[in-house]
Parts: sequence; structure tokens; C-alpha cells
Amino acid sequence: MSIILLNKPYNVLCQFTDRAGRSTLADFVPVPGVYPAGRLDRDSEGLVVLTDDGGLQARISHPRHKMSKTYWVQVEGEPDDKARDALRRGVSLKDGVALPARVRCMEEPPGLWPRNPPIRERRSIPTSWLELTLSEGRNRQVRRMTAAVGYPTLRLIRYRVGSWTLDGLAPGQWLEVA
Repeated sequence: MSIILLNKPYNVLCQFTDRAGRSTLADFVPVPGVYPAGRLDRDSEGLVVLTDDGGLQARISHPRHKMSKTYWVQVEGEPDDKARDALRRGVSLKDGVALPARVRCMEEPPGLWPRNPPIRERRSIPTSWLELTLSEGRNRQVRRMTAAVGYPTLRLIRYRVGSWTLDGLAPGQWLEVA
């Protein structure tokens, strides 16, 4: 069984092929027969777990297993108590109410790499960082949740999946852990 941890860079598709010639996981992980256990959008960064074990892939990615995942989220504005409490209770989305999230305010993560291209910044609107932990993984869920409480996501980095983290992995770097 192979388990690979990849720090997926921004603007990389979470798949191994693309007919349009965009950057994919194949540009970073030259290991045959592994597949992502769950996805990150092209405009999101961070930890992707790849494996050749279908059972593990299902335990990581299928919502019924509720494997927790932690995200570092840079949002526009400074979320107030009401917004953070709404995230903790579970916000209403078009596809139903999201499960409650663990949320805390945080400083910009230490050692954070620059994003290319940089996020848009407005002089009159500050940004802030949240650490958000979810136990479900709907399409673009973090972005939809922060927008629903009035604080759009500017940058999204998945830091943790289960017990695996990004620690020690620069963008584009991968590590085989099993």
C-alpha cells in the first residue's frame, strides 16, 4: 500500500490528466497507480493524500466516514462572534445545512509561502485568517460557508487530513509515508 502526501500548489488540477494542458498532479508526483483521496479545487492549495488503496481512499473521502480535515482560510474582513458562531452551529447552504465546524481565529500561518499570483487585496478592507475543521467534504464547502456568513474566502489551504499534515512540505513537494 502506498500513501503519498502532496502539498498541491495553487492552479493545479487535482487529477492526473487534462486535455486542456493545464497543470495536474502528474507534474509533481511521478508514482504510478496512486489516486487522490478527495479533491482540492484548482484555486485551493495544500494537503492532498494519494493512495493505491481503494479502502483507504473511501475512508478519507466518503462523507459517511466523517474524517476531519483542517483548513487555513484567509477571508476578506474580520469575522465577528456572530459569524464564527454560525460556522460552529452549521450554516445553511444550497445543498443543505453544513455540519458544525470547529473554528478559531489565527495569525497568518508561520512560514507561509507566497501565492502566485498573489490574492487580491483592497486597501480599505482588511483580511484575516481562520482555522476551520470540518468532518464532511462537499464541493467548495469552505468557500461557500465563509461566504454564507459574509466573509468571502480569498485563500484556502488544506493543512490536515486525519492525522497527516502539511508540516515540512513546500508547495509541489511530496512525501511517501507508507
